[in-house]
Amino acid sequence: MDTALTRPQFVRWRAAIFAIFLASGLSIATWASRVPDIKLALDIDNAQMGLLLLGMGVSSIIGISTSPAVMARTGARVGMLATMLTFAVGLTLVGVGTNVMGSAPMVVIGLVLFGFGNGSLDVMMNVEATAVEQQMGKTILPVFHAFFSFGTVIGAGLGALAVHLGANVSMHSFVVAGVIAVLAVVCFANVPVREAALDPSPAEKPHWRERMHVALEAWREPRTYALGVVMLGMSFAEGGANDWLALGVSEDHGAGPAAGAAALATFSVAMTVVRLFGGPLVDRFGRVIVLRILAITAAGGILLFILAPNTPLVFVAAALWGIGASLGFPLGMSAAADDPAKAAARVSAAATIGYIAFLGGPPVLGFISEHVGLLNTLYILVVLAALSGLFSAAARPLRADEMTEPEKQG
Repeated sequence: MDTALTRPQFVRWRAAIFAIFLASGLSIATWASRVPDIKLALDIDNAQMGLLLLGMGVSSIIGISTSPAVMARTGARVGMLATMLTFAVGLTLVGVGTNVMGSAPMVVIGLVLFGFGNGSLDVMMNVEATAVEQQMGKTILPVFHAFFSFGTVIGAGLGALAVHLGANVSMHSFVVAGVIAVLAVVCFANVPVREAALDPSPAEKPHWRERMHVALEAWREPRTYALGVVMLGMSFAEGGANDWLALGVSEDHGAGPAAGAAALATFSVAMTVVRLFGGPLVDRFGRVIVLRILAITAAGGILLFILAPNTPLVFVAAALWGIGASLGFPLGMSAAADDPAKAAARVSAAATIGYIAFLGGPPVLGFISEHVGLLNTLYILVVLAALSGLFSAAARPLRADEMTEPEKQG
């Protein structure tokens, strides 16, 4: 059983997980904000840059897919420390490869570590966040995801400042990596050992193969896949917007690059606001109703985006798209954590489905758009958002008789 925490211990734990979400967003935006400088310093073309991105994407998916094994071996607490240090090292090597060595292979090595660490951390920090949510007894997981968004905003702002001040990629990446490494150690010290997060108890430490068996059990449960559909639809919607919304506004709607960037910002702000303030609505009306309304909103927003006859309606569509896609992923993980005894395994499985869709979906859309056009391709997102709504009943809170025996006994 998990030891009860004092109020100060709980507050420090919650703050540590907020900081970890923010650090993940900070790291990703740090890399993304310096892509043009990295490309220029290495003197590579777009195709070669695409190969660098492919290495990072593949390693991210490997990190996500293997995170259950990492947690089974180490628990989420130690796993988060290790993966944060891994992507801090990766970010450092990106800087070394860019300006110190001028070596594209070194940048690739850095991006592989960066992608693997961030991918694995994505799952583990969500396992911890759902444990915090269970402890609080109210919906707070969307707020954690809003902190990830804050991290990307801070990272993008620092990236712009670094460019303005003339700081090269290596100097910028060294500083951010150092901050992340310090945060990793401080957060580790404030995250308690929790059986619910697969952390091995010092008094009774099951063999890691036994913990791995527990972690894989969730993949044999139909509810995992139903929740996966809910999260997959919204992950496609979010990832598709991040990669293709600005281009759709700029080229397909003919509004230009500035309008494209502004529309993407509209989408991001709408999503972040709902994640910050949507928790009480979920607690009042329930997950299923909220998910169905948001699925309709997302599908309607994407459909309006495709068909909008003028730029103002495109911006309305971007806002509706962001609102609709905002809570599907975090609420899917909240639902996966309903039974605390199996929360880590179920959240890990559901998060894996969602993150693979988030990372793998946009390239698939890009390939299809080469044949039918970008706006026509977005009809796929309309269908997936509708499917997300149809499967939202899977997010219904579990009854006491659906919990594992220890939880029914208290």
